[in-house]
Amino acid sequence: MEPARHWIAVASAEHVALGQQFGILQVCHGKAAALRRIAPGDRVIAYSPTARFRGTDRLQAFTAIGTVRAGLPYQGDMAAGFRPWRRDMDWLPSRAAPIRPLLDGLVFARGGGNWGYRFRFGLFAIDEEDAERIATAMRPGGSGSGRGQPSLAMEPTLPGL
Repeated sequence: MEPARHWIAVASAEHVALGQQFGILQVCHGKAAALRRIAPGDRVIAYSPTARFRGTDRLQAFTAIGTVRAGLPYQGDMAAGFRPWRRDMDWLPSRAAPIRPLLDGLVFARGGGNWGYRFRFGLFAIDEEDAERIATAMRPGGSGSGRGQPSLAMEPTLPGL
């Protein structure tokens, strides 16, 4: 059995909250390829550049953390014939952690001002050290940065999920 890997999935906080509500992960606009790269037992950390889908606000925070459940990707059925691919997840209790206070200590962000480039891919692997550093910051009541913590209280607005 291969050791668990660690991933960052990119989605608005609004979509992350929906995924937590329904126990799923859906990335890259519902494409299957990205979800086929992750395996049961892998840890996924959601990063939300914005609070709302297509929003112009800047959230720039890690917003959820969980473990991929057993099973393969499958298609969900949403409104207007949209059938996005999903994975089942066990989301853990966590709090949002802004990325900026963590940047200097994250291996994947080394190299200066272009730290956001990898997020454009929607899903990418990180090393265990980065995953642990982010998880610590997200731990409820933990030693992460509590000041300026983004609020994720929002109502799900996507039909059919």
